[in-house]
Amino acid sequence: MYSKKVIIISETGLYGKAAASMIQLANTYKSTIFIEYEDKRANAKSLLGVLSLALTKDCEITLTAEGVDEKEAVTKLVEFIKSGCISRSDDDDDDVIKGETVPGEN
Repeated sequence: MYSKKVIIISETGLYGKAAASMIQLANTYKSTIFIEYEDKRANAKSLLGVLSLALTKDCEITLTAEGVDEKEAVTKLVEFIKSGCISRSDDDDDDVIKGETVPGEN
């Protein structure tokens, strides 16, 4: 079992397209993955489960995975959340809130 804590930085939290993108990413791994927030726990591969957590900006969550690719799964999901919940395919979308940028970087 492998776990990491991360804070949601997206202005819109983890809803809609961001949640769907995260679930799609989670489903690429064989491990069982859960998101924990306060006293609630949801399957990170389930849209209904993730949305039921009502994750808003600044929520601290714990991602936990168990399985053959647990460390990679948690690491990639943490990176996704730290990026402001955007994936490479979202880069051109105007409705996605992007994570903080460093001056001089695109």
